[in-house]
Amino acid sequence: MQSLNSCRVKIVYLFNCEIKSYLLQLDNFAKYFTIRNGGLILVSVNLLIIIPFIAAALILFLQKRVSRIHIGWFVLLIPIILFIFLVRYIPNIANGATYLHTINWIPSYGINFSSYLDGLSLIFGLIITGIGALVIVYSIYYLNENESLKHFYCYLMLFMGAMLGVIFSDNIMVLYVFWELTSISSFLLIAFWFQRKRSREGAQKALLITVSGGFSMLAGFIMIGNITGSFSFREIIAIIPDFYDHTLFIPAMLLILLGAFTKSAQFPFHIWLPSAMEAPTPVSAYLHSATMVNAGLYLVARFTPVFGGEGLWFWLVTVVGLVTMFWGSFTAVRQTDLKALLAYSTISQLGMIMSMFGMGSAALNNGYSADSVVYTQATFAALFHLINHATFKSALFMVVGIIDHGVGTRDIRRLGGLATYMPITFTIAMIGSFSMAGLPPFNGFLSKEMFFTSVLNIREANIFSLEAWGTLLPVLAWVASVFTFIYCMIVVFKTFLGKYQEERLEHPAHEAPVGMLIAPIILAVLVIAIFFFPNVLGDYLIVPAMASIFPAFAAEADLGVTISAWHGFTPELIMTIGVVVVGTLLFISLKYWKRIYALLPESWSFDSLYNAVLETVETSSNKITNFYMTGYLRDYLVYIYLFFIIVVGGTLIYTGALNFDIAGNAPIDAIDWFIAITMVVGSIAIIFAKSRLTAILLNGVIGYGVALFFVLLRAPDLALTQTVVETVTTVLFLVAYYFLPDWQKENSSRKTKSVNLLISVLVGAIFVVVALAVQNEKLFESISGFFENSYELVGAKNIVNAILSDFRGFDTMLEVVVLLIAGIGVFTLIKLKARKGEEELENK
Repeated sequence: MQSLNSCRVKIVYLFNCEIKSYLLQLDNFAKYFTIRNGGLILVSVNLLIIIPFIAAALILFLQKRVSRIHIGWFVLLIPIILFIFLVRYIPNIANGATYLHTINWIPSYGINFSSYLDGLSLIFGLIITGIGALVIVYSIYYLNENESLKHFYCYLMLFMGAMLGVIFSDNIMVLYVFWELTSISSFLLIAFWFQRKRSREGAQKALLITVSGGFSMLAGFIMIGNITGSFSFREIIAIIPDFYDHTLFIPAMLLILLGAFTKSAQFPFHIWLPSAMEAPTPVSAYLHSATMVNAGLYLVARFTPVFGGEGLWFWLVTVVGLVTMFWGSFTAVRQTDLKALLAYSTISQLGMIMSMFGMGSAALNNGYSADSVVYTQATFAALFHLINHATFKSALFMVVGIIDHGVGTRDIRRLGGLATYMPITFTIAMIGSFSMAGLPPFNGFLSKEMFFTSVLNIREANIFSLEAWGTLLPVLAWVASVFTFIYCMIVVFKTFLGKYQEERLEHPAHEAPVGMLIAPIILAVLVIAIFFFPNVLGDYLIVPAMASIFPAFAAEADLGVTISAWHGFTPELIMTIGVVVVGTLLFISLKYWKRIYALLPESWSFDSLYNAVLETVETSSNKITNFYMTGYLRDYLVYIYLFFIIVVGGTLIYTGALNFDIAGNAPIDAIDWFIAITMVVGSIAIIFAKSRLTAILLNGVIGYGVALFFVLLRAPDLALTQTVVETVTTVLFLVAYYFLPDWQKENSSRKTKSVNLLISVLVGAIFVVVALAVQNEKLFESISGFFENSYELVGAKNIVNAILSDFRGFDTMLEVVVLLIAGIGVFTLIKLKARKGEEELENK
């Protein structure tokens, strides 16, 4: 045994040396394409985000010019180039380097396009680009060429760019922009087969839940910015210890966690992920196993140094994660659709990773100590399993796509015996499933053992009341692992072994094309390779990421963990053996105890609750809309004016702003009183007029009265404009008089007219009071003196013309443009109507 271990150590050492040598050579090679002082390197981090968006725009124009070649081959170059570019950074990042570049965006609000590349973002970047490249290879053979491929790859590039923006953004407000872009682009990808009702519903559910969480996260970001005065991750982490007692600290933490939980499908927000499985399989393999759902995990990891020392953060992240793990695994066993089973298994695995991030945050309780380093191992395990999960789960989704593509169904009840006809697919499925179940010699075994180590270590912690409740954590973790083992066995044995049922399949079983097998084979090889050489990931990727999450410990403690498949007969190994034994017994007796799921009818599920809430909201919205959308202009004006009366009038009364003094105003002449009383009488008379012609003439009286006031107040230009407008308006009313409906049919009751009169009086009174109050409270000097000097300023003797053409020239120009557009619209409508009339005459 010692010689075997010695030989293994030498192999690992030589392999590490070869990897290091290769990376250094790649680093030297890449320098030929950069400026040696590093300037271009910094700019290129931003380019990592921008390039996919540029590619998305070009794809729409590229397909027409490359119709003979599948457009996917051109799109494939983007993630490959970005992946190689990120690999070039591994040696420097492993040595503690970080890269930051800032482009000013809204500096007055502290919002800048700052890209930050460190160990944590590097892991996620490699997953996004690496899995993205494999998914594109897979999709080239999976999707039919008759599909709208340019839109598919355009959406895929938009999503890739948005995800890279999330992980590389140092500014949390910029991160939020990309965060919502991931929701929008995933909506487009899930609804790619929009002709299917379930695809549209799944896309809608994913959008509603993730965007709602995003809004709460935005509120949390604003609070953090208010607390610290900065939106930069680095600056927030540096100064946050001074604000732990701030009243907004806990609310900000809860709102940010809500955004992370919704995006990463944590209980009870997990319901969107199974519905999103209506997306094409490449989308599921990319978004819902390796990238989008990991955005919430990234957010929790990135904010761990900010909130990690808080007990509430520890309990929420840990417990929600473990509950999600249990519920996802428990629900996965009852599924009959392979893709739905993988969806719930993804939920379970995400919960497992989330719980480990929560347990790792205990290291920040009461500052640095020797015991704290033990808790950081949970975070190490979380990052390790994050990588492992991306490999085996993406492979399994591709396997399900191959099965669906080959035999025409994903229903487990109709499958069986496929191993004989699909041996390569069966091998990949077995590797992925056994890895997810935590069996050797696959990478999932290593990270699952580290997960058990984490829950056992945290049970013994003397913090956060763990001495009372800590024992429940390993119990819940073990039970969830048992159900994980069961659904993994279902994938292998119920699908590929047993009786072959060709009569229940849409197509005879056959092995997939080589092109469709390339990506899952690569992932399956990685699953095994990581098991034998795990410390390559640990040394070059996970340790630098740990330094990003625990910057205060990085200089004082060794945050790395030596990953090994054999530690002796430890409690973790005993727990694993228990999982295998109990899981095997439960799998064999599945048909007997599976009846317990009948005790939880679908009507009690969170899906049913979501549908009920959505239906109630839609019904209530329709009722409210039908209540105020009556189709009558009078009702809409009543709503507007009532709102104005309540809000403005109520504000004036509440704030005591009704004080005014008219003693210093100019005296009102008899002619002013006469015109004003005439206008008032005309206004009241319109309401009670019995003829439309009378109402039109009375409306003209009001307009011409305003023109007379302009004359008396020595504003001839305004008087002329008012006269022209009023004349045109009156003439138009008279011209349209013939086409208007019968006045008697529209004539309202006396009660309605009285309400109209009351509303009119109140609105008029409020305007008068506001005008008097504003006149009495002059906070600044009037600008009229500046305009009166128009001749010296612009050489204009007419002050009105000077204001229109010089002082507010742009405003006037835009008004003219609006009038021009309106005129073009009217002209177009007239021409269309005339053309339609001519066509009708010709048809007759």
